[in-house]
Amino acid sequence: MPIISPILANPLVDGRQSERAMVVRRGVQRLLMQMGAHVLPELSLATGRRADLVALTRSGDIWIIEIKSSIEDFRVDRKWPEYRLHSDRFFFATHPEVPASIFPEECGFILSDGYGAEIMRDAPEHRLAAPTRKALMLRMARAGASRLLAAELAGVSVPALYGESE
Repeated sequence: MPIISPILANPLVDGRQSERAMVVRRGVQRLLMQMGAHVLPELSLATGRRADLVALTRSGDIWIIEIKSSIEDFRVDRKWPEYRLHSDRFFFATHPEVPASIFPEECGFILSDGYGAEIMRDAPEHRLAAPTRKALMLRMARAGASRLLAAELAGVSVPALYGESE
C-alpha cells in the first residue's frame, strides 16, 4: 500500500494560479534574483490576504508584486490597494498581451515574458512604519523557514534548492 504524503509536491502552486500567472511569476522572480532580492511567493499577510510575491531588496526595502494574467484578472481584483499597507513599494506584473495602460500610474509596473522581466515603471516609495516592518519581516522569516523544513521533510535536498552541492 503506497504512503500518501500530506506535503504537497509544490505547496506554492495550489491550483489558484493560472499557467500564464506562473510564467509571469517565473520571469519576475528571475529579475528580482538578478537584482539581489530575496523573494517569497504566495505570502499570507496579517490581513489574511495573500501577496503573489514579496521581495526583500538588498537595501532592506519590502516590495509586493501583484501578478495579473489578463485584463479581466485586473478588473475583478479590488484588494490590491491593501497591499500598499504592507510594502515600501507596490508593483503590478504581467505579460506582453495585457495592455500596460490598464494599470494605475501610482503603482510600479513590471513586464515579464517568463524568461526574465523588466521594470517598466518604478513604484513610488511609501515607507512602512517600524512596527509593521518588523511584523512583516518576522512573517517572511517564519514562512521561509517553514517552507525549507517542508521541502526537507519531503525529501528535497535543501542545498539543491539553491544550486549548491551537498
